[in-house]
Amino acid sequence: MSTLRQTLEEYIAVRRKLGFALRLPARLLRNFVAFVEANNSTYITTALAVCWAKRPRDAQLATWAGRLGMVRRFASFCSAIDPRTEVPPVDLMPYRYYRKPPYIYCDDEIKRLIAAASELPSCKGLRANSFSTLFGLLSVTGMRVNEALMLNREDVDLEHAILSIRRSKFGKSRFVPIHSSTRDVLKHYDELKARVFPRPATPAFFVSERGTRITEWSARYTFAKISQQIGLRATAKGHGRGPRIHDMRHRFAARTLIEWYRAGVDVERELPKLATYLGHVHVNETYLS
Repeated sequence: MSTLRQTLEEYIAVRRKLGFALRLPARLLRNFVAFVEANNSTYITTALAVCWAKRPRDAQLATWAGRLGMVRRFASFCSAIDPRTEVPPVDLMPYRYYRKPPYIYCDDEIKRLIAAASELPSCKGLRANSFSTLFGLLSVTGMRVNEALMLNREDVDLEHAILSIRRSKFGKSRFVPIHSSTRDVLKHYDELKARVFPRPATPAFFVSERGTRITEWSARYTFAKISQQIGLRATAKGHGRGPRIHDMRHRFAARTLIEWYRAGVDVERELPKLATYLGHVHVNETYLS
């Protein structure tokens, strides 16, 4: 293992001990280190960092700035060990974050998404069920996609219809009650999964055709391709742009508030309940949903 690779693993370990998950950054930084090595360098330079950050040529400036920011933080860590390290300046690729306006899916769009997912090619008959069940669960609970994918079988209480979310964003854990109809769908999926994999190699509730935990990347990619297929996203190379899987969370929050207003409920009083259900740290985040 090269010195730079070893430093990266130390960096990842330190950040994770501080509470950062670093799922995507860890993967991207390993790719960056491989890029540096492929360019016959043993340390980080600003030129290499910028070149790597702009590798997705058709990406938005926000993506480039985000990639460079990951390298900048890692380079700052490396600079204490290797004085040759160049830390890219903060203003080198400036970008001010603008919150994307949420897309509120209508019922018909959700039905079409789930229907398309249920027709995914599947040699074992599980892939289509895994993604259709996953997308359906996200739409009726407003869970974050990584929360659903990190569920283990023991976290899904089908008897009492309660999901246990453990150490999600900001280290928060919570219980998520589900409707009996949702429980029935999860039970059907669990039974199918048990027939396909009677001795599962993973404790994950949602599994792939290979019997492994479905990754967040796979879920987002599949969702994007299905969205293109049914016309929610323009057909383009890669994911394309348009409604996101995270927008299901916005839909759940918006529909809940609308139903409360129509029912004459005191929304201000009930809002903390929605914030808790969604796993928000502060009720202000729910207002922004």
